[in-house]
Amino acid sequence: MRVFVTGASGWIGSAVVPELIGAGHQVTGLARSDASAAALTAAGAQVLRGTLDDLDVLLRAAAASDGVIHLAFKHDIAFSGGFQAAADADRRAVETFGEALAGSDRPFVLASGLLGLTPGRVATERDGREPASDAAAAGPQARQATAQATLAFASRGIRSSVVRLSPTVYGEGDIGFVAALVGIARDKGVSGYVGDGSARWPGVHQRDAAHLFRLALEQAPAGSVLHAVTDEGVPTRAIAEVIGRHLDLPVVSIPQEDAGAHFGWLAGFLATDGPASSALTRELLGWQPTRPGLIDELGKGHYFRTV
Repeated sequence: MRVFVTGASGWIGSAVVPELIGAGHQVTGLARSDASAAALTAAGAQVLRGTLDDLDVLLRAAAASDGVIHLAFKHDIAFSGGFQAAADADRRAVETFGEALAGSDRPFVLASGLLGLTPGRVATERDGREPASDAAAAGPQARQATAQATLAFASRGIRSSVVRLSPTVYGEGDIGFVAALVGIARDKGVSGYVGDGSARWPGVHQRDAAHLFRLALEQAPAGSVLHAVTDEGVPTRAIAEVIGRHLDLPVVSIPQEDAGAHFGWLAGFLATDGPASSALTRELLGWQPTRPGLIDELGKGHYFRTV
């Protein structure tokens, strides 16, 4: 297949692209910088210069493809106070892909998130599928509303699917939540967790997530929700304990009222209990993660190397 991928040089995209090429697909990746373009070329992909705001570019690329995987999101803006602007840009891009692919029965795979879907209980692929209200298009629920809009593409002749990613997509080179926790521990001199540390994070290895995106592109029925989850829920205290052991730092509880000052933007995520299952995904697509779980991956030590 000729596959158009946004976010192709990012953390997840850098594993998805070789996964696709290794399976015989031809990949064109969206690149907004020279560095991204060089990385895609080195990986064997074709390069299309542009950004998520270049809707005409996205429309033409999707129309010329046999399928689209949309991984890009303006995280830099989102985590610096501009979440709504990032979510709005994402929604416009998704609607553009829907326009390009309508009536074609071609696949469109959207990357979404799991954290906060069903706080306090194990989320399954059946959760969060209700049509979104107009209010959901604003604020914290905006990305979930975009995912629900993607599922609705199935009624427009698009083989759409949503891959909900664990908050911890880990592996060597990760610069996400776990890497941020390691950095905070170094800066503060303690490895912390919020409250009693019982909040649970699902996790998935980068390479296992990439394999699931390929399976979704190739096989997922229209309107599928898929969970990229290896570890159903790792207690945040257990993560803090491994970090403390590797950095030789005390492991401490940070009271909820002090979490913002200690963890910054990560505080809300760290306090959210969001376990999730991938049983239905495994049954539907035969996806079987083969990489280590999060605690075992942390034990390898690469998160703690200094340059």
